[in-house]
Amino acid sequence: MKRLSIIILSMALTGCAQSLPQAFNLTPSRTGSASHPATLRRLTSSQIAHVVIIIQENRTPDNLFNGLPGADTVQSGKNSKGQRVQLQPELLTAPYDITHRHSAFQVEYANGQLDGFNLVQSRCKKPSQCPPRGTRPYAYVPQYEVQPYFDLAEQYAFADSMFQTNEGPSFPAHQYFLSGTSTTAPNSGLRASENPASPTKGATGGCDSPAGSLVLLIDKDGYENQTAYPCFDRPALSDLLDAQSLTWHYYQEYPGAGLWNGPDAILHVRQSPEYYTDVITPPSQILTDIGNGYLANVTWVTPTVQASDHAGHTDGSGPSWVASVVNAIGNSQFWNSTAIFVTWDDWGGWYDHVKPAQYNSYELSFRVPLIVISPYAKSHYVSHQRHEFGSILKFVEENFGLGSLNTTDKRSDDLLDCFNFSKGAQRFVRIRAPLNAAYFLRQPNSGASPDDDY
Repeated sequence: MKRLSIIILSMALTGCAQSLPQAFNLTPSRTGSASHPATLRRLTSSQIAHVVIIIQENRTPDNLFNGLPGADTVQSGKNSKGQRVQLQPELLTAPYDITHRHSAFQVEYANGQLDGFNLVQSRCKKPSQCPPRGTRPYAYVPQYEVQPYFDLAEQYAFADSMFQTNEGPSFPAHQYFLSGTSTTAPNSGLRASENPASPTKGATGGCDSPAGSLVLLIDKDGYENQTAYPCFDRPALSDLLDAQSLTWHYYQEYPGAGLWNGPDAILHVRQSPEYYTDVITPPSQILTDIGNGYLANVTWVTPTVQASDHAGHTDGSGPSWVASVVNAIGNSQFWNSTAIFVTWDDWGGWYDHVKPAQYNSYELSFRVPLIVISPYAKSHYVSHQRHEFGSILKFVEENFGLGSLNTTDKRSDDLLDCFNFSKGAQRFVRIRAPLNAAYFLRQPNSGASPDDDY
């Protein structure tokens, strides 16, 4: 396994030529300046020429949007002793993190009873004071801490039945945002199910991972007793975009391996020349690009650790970060041709009271929030239809006429209940936030990784 890992790593880093399956042969994507929105709109089946997918970290509706008008949230939850536990207010910057491995999902899910949240492990930052271990998942963030999120959710559409597709942490979740799956290869019965581990310090996850890095795989029966180097090859949404000569960008904090650096884990994407123009660091570069008149047809935006909302790591700037990106688009020439999806990559161990459907040994997980922002999004609308990560992929596929990846996008809905394309574009109203775009443009690239994301 180690020898195979070294071989794969060498191939990824040197970009050596190899024979890829025909399905992976890439049509080079367009780079450089974007066309005028009116030109790009002719390529689509709707008024939308740009889709922006903003991915934040580790929250549930009960935790982050508790009390949002019209949304299904609760103030208490069950524990394994049959008791009702009141959800307590905890700041976005609460100094503890709750495990969100696949095993944690199983404990919390508790065969559909959703009463095992008091049994999972958590870590409290020393010398901080944290709630008792068994009550830590039973918490919500006060609205005043995340007011920009509430403003976005109320002004546009909010989905309270958006489910994380995979029952695990960030690394496989980001594969689902790109491919609709975390399988090791097309039609494989094995999925990457956890965050990878490395024998050395530093970031891991992807084809640039240190030699010897391994990720657990889950089979159809739910066993996690196999491992692989965290570098795979399967189709991605970027392939469908490239085939239609449409543009895409993926913004991330630092280059190379990383739990949130999704394209790095797909070998043919990592080896393509477009990787060096379409995968962009740091995330704040999107603010500069929009200001310079550029926005790709499809854009993934991942945060810095500080702005991520990740429990135990974030500095609380996440709502301002998201507001800055939305404001940049809203005040640009791209507003009338854009749909923005803001979601969170996993549930983070936090309590949520809605039972997810079980499609197989690894899908679906608990709810995560989803905000749909667009001049054509329904105002003050809460969607109660069941969505998952594949729903975002399906919206993109249908909007641009791309065909299907034939993974979880195939069974998913397309989120069209959140839109009304028969009305005119609504005027953008700036989202107020404590920090503005200039703050994020000034932030140095820390290169920090939540390497204890567990």
